[in-house]
Amino acid sequence: MAFRGTVTDAPDFDPSADAESLYNAMKGIGSDKEAILDLITSRSNAQRQEVIAAYKSSFGKDLIDDLKYELTGKFERLIVSLMRKPAYHDAKEIHDAVKGVGTNEKCLIEILASRNNKQIHDMVEAYRDAYGRDIEEDVVADTSGHFKKMLVVLLQGTRDESGVVDADLVQQDAQDLYSAGEEQWGTDEAKFIMILGNRSVTHLHMVFDAYEAIAEMSIEDSIKHELSGDFERLMLAVVQCVRSLPMFFAKRLYKSMKGLGTADNTLIRIMISRSEIDMLDIRECFRLAYEKSLYNMIKDDTSGDYKRTLLNLCGGDDDLAGEFFPEAAQIAYKMWELSAMTKVQLRPTVRPAPNFDPAADAQALRKAMKGFGTDEDAIIEIVARRSNAQRQEIRQTFKSLLGRDLMKDLKSELSKNLERLIIGLMLTPAEFDAKMMRKAIEGAGTDEHALIEILVTRSNEEILAMNASYKSTYKKSLEEAIQSDTSGHFCRILVSLVQGAREEDPADLERATADAQELANACNSDSDDMEMKFMSILCTRSFPHLRKVFQEFVRYTNKDIEQIIKKEMSGDVKNAFYAIVRSVKNQPSYFADRLYKAMKGLGTDDRALIRIMVSRSERDLFNVRKEFKETHDVSLHEFIQSDTSGDYRKTLLVLCGGED
Repeated sequence: MAFRGTVTDAPDFDPSADAESLYNAMKGIGSDKEAILDLITSRSNAQRQEVIAAYKSSFGKDLIDDLKYELTGKFERLIVSLMRKPAYHDAKEIHDAVKGVGTNEKCLIEILASRNNKQIHDMVEAYRDAYGRDIEEDVVADTSGHFKKMLVVLLQGTRDESGVVDADLVQQDAQDLYSAGEEQWGTDEAKFIMILGNRSVTHLHMVFDAYEAIAEMSIEDSIKHELSGDFERLMLAVVQCVRSLPMFFAKRLYKSMKGLGTADNTLIRIMISRSEIDMLDIRECFRLAYEKSLYNMIKDDTSGDYKRTLLNLCGGDDDLAGEFFPEAAQIAYKMWELSAMTKVQLRPTVRPAPNFDPAADAQALRKAMKGFGTDEDAIIEIVARRSNAQRQEIRQTFKSLLGRDLMKDLKSELSKNLERLIIGLMLTPAEFDAKMMRKAIEGAGTDEHALIEILVTRSNEEILAMNASYKSTYKKSLEEAIQSDTSGHFCRILVSLVQGAREEDPADLERATADAQELANACNSDSDDMEMKFMSILCTRSFPHLRKVFQEFVRYTNKDIEQIIKKEMSGDVKNAFYAIVRSVKNQPSYFADRLYKAMKGLGTDDRALIRIMVSRSERDLFNVRKEFKETHDVSLHEFIQSDTSGDYRKTLLVLCGGED
């Protein structure tokens, strides 16, 4: 395998001279940290071991002890970890993950899912040597269930590495996985453990493709459906490592730095353990997935000597404008292909209530609002646990039984966000969308993000229903309202989308190739022509067809369409096209992102939060939840819990439907 690391053997290496340089850098008052970090990051691990030996024979002292004494904090942790042999570093990480109170499951998952047989065997030996204990016993004592069983399988380091693939066994494994999960009630976890824990990487690649053909969904989606908790996370990690180790690490690095605070242990562990193996590929995958170079992310997220050391290990800054390396281009192509093949089962979090009795509900709501004070709990319990169709029956029954307007009563009894949320749930989807469009347009500023989100993600049928509702409620057409409030290409994009005339055909390969070619050519024309050409394709073709177009676009340009949009366009036009691409790629993930943005940082964008929770609860909020957890490493439930309060929070959590 070609060397794809950023740290290599230093030429003309002299361990005694290095030992002396380090000794001089640490003697006297204060140490020369720059000299230390520059020397250590420009030697390979094997060379560092020779420097440790030379240091001891020249000065009769332990180099690691001296470094620990001279340096502090994260910088010390990073430098000292660089001095350890890889197997001993892994052993220490596992030991720290299981000792003491609580277990660091993420660390166990990352190391055991990503190491090859030799690395596992060396680590098991190093653990015994360093701690005089058996690593398997320590892991078993600290974990449980299927999670524990799979960790034990991985600790054996017996994955097939022969490279021989048996086509019949591929089909058999794919069928076995399908039978063990999607095809039956309950899941046969042992089958998943046996196949994912032992088969070769090449073999599993083929199994995943065969599985998709049988199940019409990716193995990842099945795992998210069938498994849960740490076991689910471990199995997903194994699949990601099979698909692409560099992409697996790129994602872990991103999660370690985004959001509040940095997970320094993860950052240190990955930067060290991959620096001599595949850091170049990780950098490339990072840029593909996050439109930002790893170098810049580290630069923005860390400081001081710690930052300098990490940047040395990272190697270089990948200019955003650059082409893909072959590895990343293949991954980008494959990502679109996966997205095209997968028929995701959309799952709601709110379903029709069984034994539904609209008259009883209407009476109960009236009782909750009569007299002094309001019984909010009773209102939430009914409204949030009925389907929209059932709520419409309650509205009707409330009027015919009691001669009162339920909406008016609710508005007078509730206030602020709780009122907005409950009223949102009581409206029909078309009324709700029309109202949200109205809110986004009226008043001082325009909420362009809301306009984009609604028009990009609704089906033709939903858009036409929203148009009709808008017209009957506000006495003017939605198209006119958009035209009077927006301008230029952005206005044209919205007008195109509000027609609700997007094609609904499956992908047509020949036409997709022609469309991709046109988009590629448009990238070389001026921005006006480029935006018009993008609009003519992105706003009119069906989503399945666009998946194919975006996939072929990678083949023509060696770039991903998302990157082109981010680099070549700006403002609302960029945001609109970007939303279309994200929705085509993975709509639940697009909504997860919008929810994250609505709640992170200072203040909450309650309108966006209400809009998404209400509009997705009977469609795909379960899938959105899973994507949220996968991308942000925290559950939607936790996020809502910490970002909202009172009855408003209570209602949102009912809609959220679970903790993940």
